[in-house]
Amino acid sequence: MAATESGCDHYVRNCSLKAPCCGKFYVCRLCHDEEESHQMDRFHVKEVRCGVCSTVQEVQQWCQECGIKFGEYYCHICHLFDKDKKQYHCQPCGICRIGPREKYFHCLKCNLCLARDLQGNHKCVENVSRQNCPVCMDDIHTSRIGAHVLPCGHLLHKVYRCPLCMHSALNMEEFWEQRDEEIAQSPMPSEYQDATVKIICNDCQARATVPFHVLGMKCISCGSYNTAQNSGLIQSLPPDDQPE
Repeated sequence: MAATESGCDHYVRNCSLKAPCCGKFYVCRLCHDEEESHQMDRFHVKEVRCGVCSTVQEVQQWCQECGIKFGEYYCHICHLFDKDKKQYHCQPCGICRIGPREKYFHCLKCNLCLARDLQGNHKCVENVSRQNCPVCMDDIHTSRIGAHVLPCGHLLHKVYRCPLCMHSALNMEEFWEQRDEEIAQSPMPSEYQDATVKIICNDCQARATVPFHVLGMKCISCGSYNTAQNSGLIQSLPPDDQPE
């Protein structure tokens, strides 16, 4: 793919990278990986081609021939060219992150850059980002999509419940209140109004027998609807069928 002033769908830049693996020129490693059956190693890129004068040269921020700037931001380690997004290179992560740097810190145990407000305020999981997202299966550590840090310490791209431990991923209080209102406005048919079911709460692990409703069963301990049914329906006998 030829470089333009706008670069590609992934980055804004004025050059193409020469892939060290196959010798082809692509605007970025992602463009390369979408077209080829192998992946480009960004760290081993040695040459770039100017998007204005087409001069092939050693990788650098400015064209040695026409003087155009290949990218507002340039990392000589990752060979990343892009518009200024307050990026910074994190040495422990081994890649560039979108900043600004002062709003993030690197957690040594999680081995990942996290928002500053999570410092001392999150559950550490060792090397948590060195795995694929269990929902979309994309790599988390090098992904350009931000990941959510769940209360349980796991990382996901987008989801409301962690599929590993089933804990709620976000503060769901407003959603649970809305579910209360929906259930109050949607009474069950008479034959099910006294039916109950055994549940286990995925958030607090409490077990209980609660009223059955098709919209959800509420935990009586923490108020969560993030529950799992643990038995079939338990229906009360009609008055005429009660044992004497």
